[in-house]
Amino acid sequence: MPSIYLSSFFCLLLWGCLSSVLLMGEMSPGLNVNGVPPAFLSSGHSPPLRTKRSWVWNQFFVIEEYTGPEPVLIGRLHTDADRGEGRAKYLLTGEGAGSVFVIDEKTGNIHVTKSLDREEKEEYVLLAQAVDKLTHRPLEPPSQFIIKVQDINDNPPVFLHPPYRATVPEMSNVGTSVMQVTASDADDPTYGNSARLVYTVLEGQPYFSVDPQTGVIRTAIPNMDRETQDEFLVVIQAKDMGGHVGGLSGSTTVTVTLSDVNDNPPKFPQNLYQFTVLEDIAPGSVIGRLRAHDPDIGENAVMSYSILEGNAGETFSVMSDSAGQDGILRVRKSLDFESQRSFTFRVEVMNTVIDPQYIRRGPFKDVTTVRVTVVDVNEPPLFSQELYTMSVLENLPLGAIVGVVEAQDPDQHSSSISYSIDPLSDPEVLFSIHPEDGTIRTSVSLDREVRGEHSITVRASESDSSSHVSQAGVLIKVLDVNDNPPRLAEMYKPHVCDHAQPGQVIQTVRVRDADSENGIFSFQSPAAISDGNFTLRDNKDGSASLLVRHSSFWRSQKDIFLVPIEIMDNGNPPLTNTDTLTVSLCHCETGGAVLTCHLTTGSAAGLSTPALLAILACALSLLALVFLFSLQRRHKPSPLSLCEDEDIRENIITYDDEGGGEQDTQAFDMSALQPPQTGLTGGFFHPPRMDVLPRVPPRPTTHSPQPASVDVHRFLAHRLREAERDPTAPPYDSIQVYGFEGGESSAGSLSSLTSSSVGAGEEDTGVEDIWEWGPHFRTLAEIYGSKGKSPIGEG
Repeated sequence: MPSIYLSSFFCLLLWGCLSSVLLMGEMSPGLNVNGVPPAFLSSGHSPPLRTKRSWVWNQFFVIEEYTGPEPVLIGRLHTDADRGEGRAKYLLTGEGAGSVFVIDEKTGNIHVTKSLDREEKEEYVLLAQAVDKLTHRPLEPPSQFIIKVQDINDNPPVFLHPPYRATVPEMSNVGTSVMQVTASDADDPTYGNSARLVYTVLEGQPYFSVDPQTGVIRTAIPNMDRETQDEFLVVIQAKDMGGHVGGLSGSTTVTVTLSDVNDNPPKFPQNLYQFTVLEDIAPGSVIGRLRAHDPDIGENAVMSYSILEGNAGETFSVMSDSAGQDGILRVRKSLDFESQRSFTFRVEVMNTVIDPQYIRRGPFKDVTTVRVTVVDVNEPPLFSQELYTMSVLENLPLGAIVGVVEAQDPDQHSSSISYSIDPLSDPEVLFSIHPEDGTIRTSVSLDREVRGEHSITVRASESDSSSHVSQAGVLIKVLDVNDNPPRLAEMYKPHVCDHAQPGQVIQTVRVRDADSENGIFSFQSPAAISDGNFTLRDNKDGSASLLVRHSSFWRSQKDIFLVPIEIMDNGNPPLTNTDTLTVSLCHCETGGAVLTCHLTTGSAAGLSTPALLAILACALSLLALVFLFSLQRRHKPSPLSLCEDEDIRENIITYDDEGGGEQDTQAFDMSALQPPQTGLTGGFFHPPRMDVLPRVPPRPTTHSPQPASVDVHRFLAHRLREAERDPTAPPYDSIQVYGFEGGESSAGSLSSLTSSSVGAGEEDTGVEDIWEWGPHFRTLAEIYGSKGKSPIGEG
């Protein structure tokens, strides 16, 4: 029957562990002590018969970290097939075979070659086999067995996330949870007490405690005050083996901080605060600071300050700074040493945030006394008013009294006052002031219509100290008097149609009055000078309407009508003015649209005589410029070459190839020089223009007489029509001048430009020679007005 041989040393070492091994069921997988599956034993079945085997294996155990002699024999393998003949050979394969575990091929002894660590590898699975040494044939089928590493307490507890920090409110009750710490042990928690941990407090007592099993840290005493100690260092220990002697331990540090609660009221360190301030301090200036003490921090230490009672709250103010710690004392209004020399008042401080849980520790406020002493300074004079309002009539002679200003020296020892006007506020020097009594007078006669209000600045200074100056504004209103007669609001240009009906309104006029009356005016048309064609109606609202009285204007021989209007205001005394409306007679359509108005009417209602004179002067200036330009052209020297003709600033076309004189007339279209022959005369069409001087004696031109008032536009249009109907007017706008006539022409150049530089005698000689050129140049000679062989009056 197969058997297992163990070394005596290892047998004795593991014999004490066998009972626990059997209890834990750590046998070969699927086998009990006798090789029967546990499922059958637990189910009540009788164990089945099994065949005879050559191998029976239990689990082998090796204690970790064993430091005995090496190699350590942990067991021996043997088979009945080995009869001592030396033919059996034992083989070992699997995890750690050959490196951690070795086997003697002849004897089957198994040794472990090095110290094992259960935390690195808990068990090893190996395969054993016996073979014939010569033929290498298996003597027995291979069999698997397990070598387990037995745990020992070789790992101390380790905390997971050190160091730890925690916060708990001050004044917390006993047992308030702070935080939980947890440690871990790498030893086997299923074997013995190697991994059973117990927590204890090494440092931090009596303030904190820890739950031995869970590691929860709690407060151990009540009323821990942050203001006394705000941070604690707690050391927690974790020990295995249930905390017994011989167990391994690990520790960690927990920093516990007490958070603040509002458990302390603010307190003033002084019962009296004293400040000194000059009486001329500007409102809003800082006098000093008040500081109360609050041991709390953060929002629990924010404080607000206020003045409790009395009139001091109107003169001073106290408010917290941006940090909410100090009370800033300021002056709210101007101080006066002569009126009040000191102020005493109480200031209260209190927390802005109060925790109801600690209200029993209150009240969370405190009160102190503040005394402010005012120091006298030399002050400038003080006006009785900051702004004076005065009035004066317009048109008064210079020196008229406007008003009086008054200032006093507020100091105990008052000085005399000197008055003056700021020159920047009165650059035109319209007013003056008496330096001693402050009387303001006019320096010129004022006109309300030019400026209705004046604003000046008056200065007051002490006579013995000009450095102390005060100012006051003076608003002077100029009162109106009725010194401007009413006038028409604009220059009206009414017209009446020739078919106007009686009662028709042709114009509504309004009045402008520079004075400040209420705008009520009366209108009338003087009967003595009225022509009876129109009537004037007062609308009682500051306007009047011009109406037609009859409907026979188409028979009228007059082109314009003058309608006088007398206007009177409601001033005291009332002023009257007479304006004249010029009404033009026009020919209108049925709907009232104007078609034409008479020329004379337009001239009468047109520009004034100064305007006509100005236009006439401009026209004469233009004529003088034209005359000077013409003289310059005549006295310009002849060009030296043909190329210089291009420099003449005239409408000249230069041809480089000119041909042969008179033969060139066939090369140009002469129709451009001839006027169009429309054949339409009379009516709205003009008679045809003639490009030659008519052989009729010129008729004297008659001009229509000019009216007294001339409309230049109509005048020029009239003169233009007379010139267009004049058949004797030369057509200068249809003449084309050529600068060079060709090299083969017997006459040479006909250009008037080159003839301007010759003398008067030469010019006359050239004109006389035109008659000798032949009949083809007769027309040209007539145009030049020559008095040659054939007079102009012929034919």
